[in-house]
Amino acid sequence: MWVLLLVSVAGFLAQLVDGAMGMAFGITSTTLLIFLAYNPAAASAIVHLVEIVTSSISGASHIRFGNVDWHALVKVAVPGAVGAFIGAVLLSNVDLSAARPWTASVLFVLGALVLYRFTRTTILGKKRRARARWLAPLGLVGGFIDATGGGGWGPVVTTSLTASNALEPRKAIGTTNTAEFLIALAASIGFLIGIGAEQIPWDAVLALGIGGALAAPIAAWLVSKAPQRLLGILVGNLIIALNVRQLNISLEVPEPFAIAGYVLAAALFIGTVIYGVRLLKTDRVPKTD
Repeated sequence: MWVLLLVSVAGFLAQLVDGAMGMAFGITSTTLLIFLAYNPAAASAIVHLVEIVTSSISGASHIRFGNVDWHALVKVAVPGAVGAFIGAVLLSNVDLSAARPWTASVLFVLGALVLYRFTRTTILGKKRRARARWLAPLGLVGGFIDATGGGGWGPVVTTSLTASNALEPRKAIGTTNTAEFLIALAASIGFLIGIGAEQIPWDAVLALGIGGALAAPIAAWLVSKAPQRLLGILVGNLIIALNVRQLNISLEVPEPFAIAGYVLAAALFIGTVIYGVRLLKTDRVPKTD
């Protein structure tokens, strides 16, 4: 009972983050689910089943408000679905002791990617057309990472589209979120085939969904109040810190090195927060709503 309550809290926190900065529901909730002792495959399956509903609602809203670049959507979504399905089947059929370090490593890198995005002075520049020759590989890699890491479609694809100036942030977020429905659906089918419906903790799926639904209106308010840069920095640091712990446990890192890792994570947190606060005065990063 207490575990399910904590799962619901994880969904609440993850949706709060995602609704306020347009990404990281998957990596935040998966990190917290693994912290609560769910294995990587189960955690990723829970997240993607919930995202089928959340991404469909989000995608419909973005389409309605004209936030979708259809050229980029088609080129990135189909390969993304293929990558997600392959990643889900692969994660379902590997030894869990081997999966934990991999998942933690992927989440660590994605946390660093989120942190990088929100510590840049600007993410805008000369706009260029998103081309199929790199959109397709981007979607394939993003979908694979999303399934095996329990999240990452948003940080990988949204960040790539905005950092490369292929799409303006509004279109990048809308296109990525709309495409995520196919990625969540493909990954969920992969997990259902790979681990079977009977191995999925459906009570946790419901709990995570309830927590996310409760956070949605609060996130809508938060996005208009909280500095997006600072929120992104805090989330990136949270994901890094939790996965430093997971890596230390999974790899049985000697205590002196484990302590050094925690110290470096703490120093990174303090340094990036101070830097982010300073950047707020001349912030040129547009809101990600």
